[in-house]
Amino acid sequence: MATEETGFSDVVHDLISVQYHALKDCREYGQYIQDAEDGGQHEIADFFREVMRQDAQRAATCHRYLAHLSGTPAAGSAVR
Repeated sequence: MATEETGFSDVVHDLISVQYHALKDCREYGQYIQDAEDGGQHEIADFFREVMRQDAQRAATCHRYLAHLSGTPAAGSAVR
């Protein structure tokens, strides 16, 4: 349980984890897109663009949920 280790609820920890990985992955996709374009694989480059768009949306959704939970008892508290 994340609350015991960090002071934050499991849900907040999970949202932060998903957001982090989505944002981290978005940085990688630029290279994937370039590799596909360089190889003449425009359809695959478009696929990577769509995956990037989805991860960016996923990160934004996590951000909204985290803002909603911020300061509520459901978020837990880092202050002990």
